[in-house]
Amino acid sequence: MAALIGDRLNQLPIGSAHKKATALIGVGLFFEFFEVFLAGVLSSVLQEKFHIKTNLMPLLLGSSFLGMFLGAIFLSGMADKFGRKKVFITNLTIYSIASLLIAVSPSVALVILFRFIAGLGLGSQPALCDTFLSEIIPAAKRGKYIAWAYTLSFLAVPIEGFLARTLVPLSPFGIDGWRWIFIIGAVGSLIVFIGARNLPESPLWLASVGRIAEAEAIFKKFAGNASNHKAEFTPSGQNAAGQNGQEKLPISVIFKKPYAKGTLMIYIFQIFQTIGYYGFGTLAPVVLASKGYTITHSLEYVALSFIGYPLGSLLSVPLMERMNRKWLVVLAALCMGIFGLMFGMANTPSLIIVAGFLYTIVSNIFSNAYHTLQVEIFPTAVRAAASGGAYSISRLMSGLMPFILLPVLQHSGASMMFTVVAGAMFIVILDVALLAPRTTGRSLEYLDETSQLSS
Repeated sequence: MAALIGDRLNQLPIGSAHKKATALIGVGLFFEFFEVFLAGVLSSVLQEKFHIKTNLMPLLLGSSFLGMFLGAIFLSGMADKFGRKKVFITNLTIYSIASLLIAVSPSVALVILFRFIAGLGLGSQPALCDTFLSEIIPAAKRGKYIAWAYTLSFLAVPIEGFLARTLVPLSPFGIDGWRWIFIIGAVGSLIVFIGARNLPESPLWLASVGRIAEAEAIFKKFAGNASNHKAEFTPSGQNAAGQNGQEKLPISVIFKKPYAKGTLMIYIFQIFQTIGYYGFGTLAPVVLASKGYTITHSLEYVALSFIGYPLGSLLSVPLMERMNRKWLVVLAALCMGIFGLMFGMANTPSLIIVAGFLYTIVSNIFSNAYHTLQVEIFPTAVRAAASGGAYSISRLMSGLMPFILLPVLQHSGASMMFTVVAGAMFIVILDVALLAPRTTGRSLEYLDETSQLSS
């Protein structure tokens, strides 16, 4: 029955319900990235405020990611059991409370602890949101609308950069400026929490767990006045074969044929892409400090570089359905390696800003393409858990990444650090080029059924 619902969803035009859900998911992800990049932006500030020793800095930078690793493992599976909407709201609640606690923390130990807890809440959020959007957006528009959601969410990165540049030197109402940034994140996520109550559940998930009447009711909301929402709608040939297929699958299915190749690809990918993607976003201010720039100047250069994040995401919108996603990932990864080396070798403010800006542009074309590709390779019954499990690897690597890259930066300099980054992106290129399937424009149920027929 999920195949029938999925086929009917794919026949719908994009309506107001699709757009509202995409916008709400995008705003929810806004605070995910607000938190992810916050430690990097404020690392030099917190180091000065709390007199953090060099050996403690990797833990400060990695604590949130380590929490995200555990959150991605445990909360992603809950989304397959209890629904996408409930876990989305749970994530926001955990993050908001933890962020407020960070804002009032009197010591670096408590900052590290509460950033870890905030990470628990946000760990499964990207994979969950990817899963939800992939299940409600018609196949022909899936990549485009996921890219729109991420474009909205990545506005968080330059916004927090400019907030840090503005607030850090100040103490509004006697409260340190850096604390205000965490307060803003917490209050904003509470507002999203209120709006999330109106988020519809995924009809594809409802159908997969046998809640057919609810799935049909929500489907009609997405259909609106579209004529093809009638019960007698006949599914197309590509999905008809799968109507009576087995809906319930154990998570272990992703390690067996025909899913094992895609699972291997995404696991290798998540190990190495993190070094490139978060290596820049998290460590850029530290890199600039190592070049001798002041906190004020480094925050300014980083804020200008971070404008590329939403712009890159916006540029990905027309590319997502026009270019095979696997080759879009490969091309963007190649550019990340090149622009990262440029940033590492840059020795003037103008070149630093240009190289950083170009890096962030291509990195978000890369990010949007892989976020969509990742959820397309897993079957509906375990999509959230499988995607979350794969994404948890990136969170673990993000937590370990400062322990890997900071020693290289401290002992060998920025150029060598970005040489390591370029090497990681080369492995990503080989992995995706050789192992990733073609998914662009294909129905999720078609991909499921094709895999089942090939096993």
